[in-house]
Amino acid sequence: MVTEYSSMLLGTVSQGYPKAHWIDAACVGVSGANVTIPSNMVPLIAKATGHGCRQVTRTDRFGFPRQSAKKGGPVFGFQTGDIVRAVVPVGKKVGTYTGKVAVRATGSFNIQGKELVSGISHKHCVLIHRKDGYSYC
Repeated sequence: MVTEYSSMLLGTVSQGYPKAHWIDAACVGVSGANVTIPSNMVPLIAKATGHGCRQVTRTDRFGFPRQSAKKGGPVFGFQTGDIVRAVVPVGKKVGTYTGKVAVRATGSFNIQGKELVSGISHKHCVLIHRKDGYSYC
């Protein structure tokens, strides 16, 4: 005998979708049989990375302060962790780069995309997404 609960679980199998957790989650419930998932759709995978350390000072093994906290904050309107697109028209690193930026006070940034590119000027960078404590794959 097929109950309502077991028919909800069989939704992905009866619709011919591959077995994946995110597809099962989309097909749960009474309206799960009416779900349409295009073949080119993939889930957005987000990983919580945090915003950094709020520690005011570093301490030695006895608990006494040994150094002050590093200065943080935006550099030329960008902050480490922002997603940027850099279009470099001239020079040794000609091309278009998209990825997570690591800022330097000099304005020469690192961009981590498919590969790490160092020394990209802030003048070539355009902000796509501000850092929000998550890493998106």
